[in-house]
Amino acid sequence: MPSLSKSSSPLLPDTVVTSAKYSGDVGRPLSSLGASPPNLSELDSERQEPHQTLQRSVLEEVFSKGFSENNSKANSEGGRDTPQKRTKDIGYRLSQRRALFGKRKQLSDYALIFGMLGIVIMVMETELSWGVYTKESSYSFSLKCLISLSTAILLGLIVMYHAREIQLFMVDNAADDWRIAMTYERIFLVLLELLVCAIHPIPGQYVFTWTARLAFTYMPSVTDADVDIVLSIPMFLRLYLISRVMLLHSKLFTDASSRSIGAINKINFNTRFVMKTLMTICPGTVLLVFSVSCWIIASWTVRVCERYHDTQEVTSNFLGAMWLISVTFLSIGYGDMVPHTYCGKGVCLLTGIMGAGCTALVVAVVARKSELTRAEKHVHNFMMDSQLYKRVKNTAANVLRETWLIYKHTKLVKKIDHARVRKHQRKFLQAIHQLRRVKMEQRKLIDQANTLVDLAKTQNMMYDLVSDLQRRSKELDRRIGSLDDKLDSILVSLETLPSLVSQAVTQQHRDFLDGLAPRVQTSSKGSEDNWVPARCKRSPDTAPQTIPYS
Repeated sequence: MPSLSKSSSPLLPDTVVTSAKYSGDVGRPLSSLGASPPNLSELDSERQEPHQTLQRSVLEEVFSKGFSENNSKANSEGGRDTPQKRTKDIGYRLSQRRALFGKRKQLSDYALIFGMLGIVIMVMETELSWGVYTKESSYSFSLKCLISLSTAILLGLIVMYHAREIQLFMVDNAADDWRIAMTYERIFLVLLELLVCAIHPIPGQYVFTWTARLAFTYMPSVTDADVDIVLSIPMFLRLYLISRVMLLHSKLFTDASSRSIGAINKINFNTRFVMKTLMTICPGTVLLVFSVSCWIIASWTVRVCERYHDTQEVTSNFLGAMWLISVTFLSIGYGDMVPHTYCGKGVCLLTGIMGAGCTALVVAVVARKSELTRAEKHVHNFMMDSQLYKRVKNTAANVLRETWLIYKHTKLVKKIDHARVRKHQRKFLQAIHQLRRVKMEQRKLIDQANTLVDLAKTQNMMYDLVSDLQRRSKELDRRIGSLDDKLDSILVSLETLPSLVSQAVTQQHRDFLDGLAPRVQTSSKGSEDNWVPARCKRSPDTAPQTIPYS
């Protein structure tokens, strides 16, 4: 049995606590309420053992009732709160998902800010260390420390971003353990992203020997270059954060209706889909921004790669590097400027590949913009059809005219002029060939316009079919409604039929009884009149003979 201690008093009814206080055994267990202490001052309690036993039984009964009532109340309250808890869980998950979406967007924005800050400081430090101060100066060390600080913050933001991604995965899939979301692919992508963002110039001066072969003289060129070149150029890979920010800020991604429609059509809202939509909405702007950005970044990269071996400052000059990148981007290749190092050659190779892709995209965009719209195609086909119809009429008239002239100069003249006849025959054949050519052009135009015409015909046929179906459905609904009314009237008639039948049977029975009563009375009176006189007028002869009793 549980003890009636002060800590357990809230679980007990008031009667139990009150009786326990009066008995003086609040801190004792129920099993020891009737036990007498061994002190001499309490020997009188032994005399009250029957009373204490009765009190103990009463307390145990009251305690058991109170405990069972508390359990039943707790169970009833738990049963009532179950739907509320479920609703609270669903609402909590939705609110948590919305909050995680907002936090993920903020983390992506901050990551882009710190990534771009590191790139800007890196460019400033590279340019200033080439002409203003050296790598040993405190200014270079301070700027590199700022780059390292921004890189550390960027790595922390990336880790927090992927942590929010894992939390979103757990909320969406109702998972309890975050390790379920840690697949090998996710781990690889996270590590690759951290590695790409962790590359930055280290504070201090570190050099290596760089050997290259000059372009035109093919003479080897050896110089001491800074390690910062190898660590600075890969920092432009952080620009992938722009695509992530564009995705998270896109209306297609943030709109719930768009995401629902995409989920129904099994479309994944990723960066590729957003770029496709941008290329559809504003292709010229996207291509212009991409081309100019690649042009500037590639020019600066070529300048940094070539300045250690370009003694004449041809490609190491920023304007010269921009000219080299422009010629390479457009696939012209004049040959007046060439890179000396493998770094510059690699940048030019990537620039040529991107230039070919951008050129193809420009051609595709121009071709799509130059294509006629549907209305313009209708107008163009109508105009061409009218012109071809006029040409057919003219060529047919020429054929008839030359036929008549041939007949005239061969049948209606006395002396046939063979030269004129051959001339008209030649024109007759030319008119026939021209008529065939115009007929062929008209047939081609009809074939080209068949798609639009077929589409319009199909649309009209579908409209007529849908209209017919709607009309038939309305007629069917009307007939079904009339049948329902008739069935209701039949049911009402059937419900009233038993009462009518019973009334008719009762009335017929009553009429039958009313008609039968006079007949019965008349027949009864006639039988009485005939029977009583016969009894009275019985003659002695007809009286029964009595046999004397012997």
